[in-house]
This record gives sequence, C-alpha cells and structure tokens, in this order.
Amino acid sequence: MRIDGIRISAAVLAIGVAGCDAFSPPLTPDDREVSVARIWNEVLLEGIRNDFARPTVHARNLWHSSAAMYDAWAAYDETASTWLLGKTQAAYECDYTPPRSPRDRQLAREEAVSFAAYRIVRHRFANSPGAEFVAELADATMAELGYDVGNESTAYEQGSPAALGNYIAACYVAYGLQDGSNEANAYAPEVYAPFNPPILPELPGNPDIVDLDRWQQITLTLSIDQAGNIVDGTPEFVGPEWGAVHPFSLTAAEMSTCPRDGFDYPVYFDPGAPPGHDGALAGEYKWGHSLVAVWSGHLDPEDGRGAELIDISPASLGNIQDYPASFAGHRDFYDLLAGGTPETGYEVNPATGVPYEPQFVPLADYARAIAEFWADGPDSETPPGHWFVIVNTIGEHPELVRRFEGTGPVLGSLEWDVKIYFALGGAMHDAAIAAWGIKGCYDYVRPVSAIRAMAGRGQSSDPDDPHCPYHADGIQFIDDPEDPAGDGSNRVIDCVRPGDPLADDPWSLGPDERNVGKIKLYAWRGPLYISNPVFDYAGVDWVLAEEWWPYQRPTFVTPPFAGYVSGHSTYSRTAAELLTRFTGDAYFPGGKSDFPAPMNEFLVFEEGPSVDITLEWATYADASDQCSLSRLWGGIHPPADDIPGRLIGMQLGPGAFDRAREYFSGLH
Repeated sequence: MRIDGIRISAAVLAIGVAGCDAFSPPLTPDDREVSVARIWNEVLLEGIRNDFARPTVHARNLWHSSAAMYDAWAAYDETASTWLLGKTQAAYECDYTPPRSPRDRQLAREEAVSFAAYRIVRHRFANSPGAEFVAELADATMAELGYDVGNESTAYEQGSPAALGNYIAACYVAYGLQDGSNEANAYAPEVYAPFNPPILPELPGNPDIVDLDRWQQITLTLSIDQAGNIVDGTPEFVGPEWGAVHPFSLTAAEMSTCPRDGFDYPVYFDPGAPPGHDGALAGEYKWGHSLVAVWSGHLDPEDGRGAELIDISPASLGNIQDYPASFAGHRDFYDLLAGGTPETGYEVNPATGVPYEPQFVPLADYARAIAEFWADGPDSETPPGHWFVIVNTIGEHPELVRRFEGTGPVLGSLEWDVKIYFALGGAMHDAAIAAWGIKGCYDYVRPVSAIRAMAGRGQSSDPDDPHCPYHADGIQFIDDPEDPAGDGSNRVIDCVRPGDPLADDPWSLGPDERNVGKIKLYAWRGPLYISNPVFDYAGVDWVLAEEWWPYQRPTFVTPPFAGYVSGHSTYSRTAAELLTRFTGDAYFPGGKSDFPAPMNEFLVFEEGPSVDITLEWATYADASDQCSLSRLWGGIHPPADDIPGRLIGMQLGPGAFDRAREYFSGLH
C-alpha cells in the first residue's frame, strides 16, 4: 500500500488538473478523478518523509492540514460547519465574516483548499532536513494547478478564494503556536528529564540502569532516526508532554492528570500503571518481555519454529473476537512459544462470495515482512501518515463507492477527500495525544532495556541452580517442548553452563568459561551477523542475553520515547474503527487489501523474505491487529504496551468519527 510519493504525486497531479483551464463551465462539478485535496495530501506526505521522525508532530501536521482544507471547503457549504475558521479553539479566535458566494463554487473551493494547504506545508517544513525539496515540490504543485504563489493576500472579504485560503492557513499557524505543542521551541519538552542513564547497546548488558520500570535513552556510535536522518548525540524523548496539546474530539471527562516531577501530565483513557519488575505484576513483567525475546527466535526461515509454514491469508488470519481485559489475560491471548494470537479467519470473502485463497509461507518470512512493513522506517510517512496512504489507496479502488457511512448520495472526489482527511486527521491527532500522554506519565521501559537488565541480574526460576545465579529480579527460564534449538535442551531461555559453545569468550586464546552463569536466549542473532543486507540474513541461534538486539537496524535499536502504550497499536486501531464507520463497511473495498513483499527484495536490513509474500487483510481491524503484532516480532513492545493501545483505539476511533460527523452536519 505504500505509495512512492514523488512518482504518484506527479501522476496524481496530471490527472487532478485535467479540465482545469479557461474553458471550465460556469458551474464546475466535483467530478475530478483526483481531487486537489488528494494532491496536497501527497505533498504533505512527501514533506513528512523528508522530515525528522516525529510521529506526534506529524499527526498534528496531518490534522492541521486536513482541517484547513476542510475549512476551505466548508466555507462554501450551506450545511457543514468549520472547525477553526470563524471559531475559537484553545483560546485562539479566527474571526470570519462570510463574503458573497462565488460564481463557481467548486473552482473557488479548489483554489482556497490549495492556498491553505500550500501555506501550511511551507510553514511546517521550513526547518526540516528536506526543506528545499519540499518547498520546490509545493511551488511546482501550485504552478501545475495554475495558482500564483506570490499572491499572499489574506483580504478574503472581496471574495478571493486565494485570499481565503491564505487567511485560513494564517489562522492555523497562529493557533498552532498556542495549542500546547510548544512549536515555537521546536516541540521541546518543558520539564521532562529521563530518570535512567542511557543504555549503550553496542556494549554488553545494561549495567547502569537504576529503575527497571523506567525508560532509557539509547546512545550509539552512529544514531539514525526512523526517517533516515543522522542524530547528533543521544536522541531525546519525543513528545513526553504531548498529552497537553489541544485535541479534536477528546473530552475533559476522558482525561485525568498524572503528577510527576512538578508537572501534571494530562492522560486520556488512563489504562493504569503497566506491570513493574517487582510487586503484584512482576510475573507479567518478566513473561511479557521474555516473550519478545522468544519471538525473535522465530526470525529464521530455515531454522526452528521460523521454518514452519503458516497460512497468512484471511482464510486463517484476522477476525479476532475478543481482547484481554487484564495483564494476566495476555498469557491466554499471545502464544508464547509458537507466536501469534487467536485468529479465526473468514470462511468467504463477502464481496465475492468465494473463499479466500490460502497462502502458506514460513513463519519467519511473515514475521519479518510485517515487522518491516509496519515499522515506518526511512522514507516513511510515520504511523499516522501510513494510514493516510491506506486511505488514499482505498480511494483508488475500483469497487469503492464514495458514500458517507455507506449510504446516501455518491460524493464527489473533493468532498469525499476533505471529509475523510478531516475525520482521520482529527483521530490520528487525538491518538497521538492519548498515547503520548500515557507515555509521558508512566515513562515505561523498552524490551532491550528490560531483557538485558533482568539477564544481568541472573535467573529467577531456580534458586538451587548450581551454575546460574538466582535473583528475584532476574529473567525466567522458558521451556519449549519442541526444542527449536535442536540441542536437546528443550529451552529457549536458559543459562550458559560448562561446556556450552557460548561458555568461552570468542576472542580468547583458549578455554576460559567466562560466560558460564550468564543468561542465553534462542533468538535473532542481531545486525553484527549481517555484512551485506543484499545477501546476508542474521538467522537465529543461542546468543548471550546481554547482547540481545531487537529486530531493528544497528543505527536505530528502538524509538526514542517510552513504550507504554504502543503508538502503533493506538494509531492503527483508532484508524480502523474510524474507517469502518466512515465507509459503512468493516471490510476493505472488494473484501480484501494486499501488499506484495517480493522474495529477497522487500526486507531492508537483511536478505528476505525467502519466498514471495503478499500481506493480506480482509478488514481494517485485521490490518490494525497485524500492525500491533508486528511490533512484538520487531522487538519494540511487549504485550503490556500493545493491548491497552488497541483498547484505547476502540474507544477513540468512534468518538472522533462522531465528532467529525457533527461538523459535517453543521452541529458546531
């Protein structure tokens, strides 16, 4: 589903401007194949791909751009009400007196939408790494559409659509400087400071951690963010106080405060504290982080459980019926040893009446492919933008009928796009506020920190083990009757004992058994085993837990913000719920959406997949659930981060849709 922004933007642009010439009829219908809103959304997505990797900031950029385009459209509508134009948001008032109606409402809308979107793009990406490229793309888009970027007037009173677009953009820029995001100071936190010293994953273990429940920064020799930008120094926590940003649909009734370090963190849909390394939920803490290590042992298509063939079609995957309501319930929901969750699949495609065709592939290829697809790495539009790409792909589907909630008249392309962007943009913005408010409050540890820290203390399964030190905070041994390592140990988390191949330091001149007593994991071997990603893949084997690495690039390791709750889970389930309501159908158009992952071409930092794969989803919720699951195989989140994010999205998505519908109906 990912779209090559430059190539598609050019094609979209060529289609979108067709018919936009001096011979347009007096009353232009809303029937362009590609709307100007879609064109500008593509430009914005390109801006995101060429900026720093900041999911919160870009959820807000998507929201403000979408809302500004919607306001420009709604200004010429008899029913719909605007969001900021003529309204007050976060104590900012955008005064507005409607001018006389234009002779051609559709052309006026397109012009106002374009100027509003253009000005916001130029403002928001003025200081980005790709500022010059984005500016050139935006200017070229305006030129192709036939608009003069030199027209900076905001005097809309005489009926100029360009001036109205400029005025709307000016309102959003001014509003954005007081919406709680701290945009004026590059979105920097005002009070947050990390509790733990950084982890240095290029060195063994995690000896400097103070609190096993709290987040750590990551210090690397070379740090590159998810957008492919080199980061100077140690990356800071992105958005710890984002819960204070002014929302779209979130209400005071859904908010509580979390006081810490002299700051009251606003928290929406507070799920409560995650499992800690000690106390009543210590067992869930150990089990959940250990699961991440165990699942990384699935990432070899020629070894162990990763070589097992599974059906990844909607005939077997998707259609999850229930989600656990407690941390203890995670043990029944996630399969610790085999991977995955309880999914029933579907008997038939409801659009065709024909059963979905099975697709059997190695578990390792499926797990690696979804980890890569949903990771939103370099050249990505970040998780909230990923769902805009999905929406744009839906809009191109030949079987899509643009009816709001699946009923009523067929909408023109511009009306459909401005409304679905408005609703989705508001939902993604609120998802960022909700998820990052919780991240800031609980400041929860990531698996790479927890796994290495627990293993550094020893094991907590057997006080009488003669070779492996016992510690109450240590990691637990995990047995696997299938013996995926093939060494007769029937374990996937164990201890290095005398005679073990890992007992000796590989750089010593002779046997030294210095590693006896250390924890070992049957897991992905890590980026050091990949000399050339075009030809090499790391595979799985026994590794020292102190050297465990998530399935990520060696210059990245894990995102620079706390884990709980998962942003991917919150964004994705919110979007899935909203799209289900907006389209009036839980299923993708045609009953299925898919994405090809070609053999030995799709994976980025190692060779693979070993076979051609097509990722498939019957429903929006299925895509969301797969996105959530991918973060566990990717080593980024334990189950405790995942499920609360999904449950929040199941509330947030419908709430955002209901709020958007009120604006469409003129109720605000």
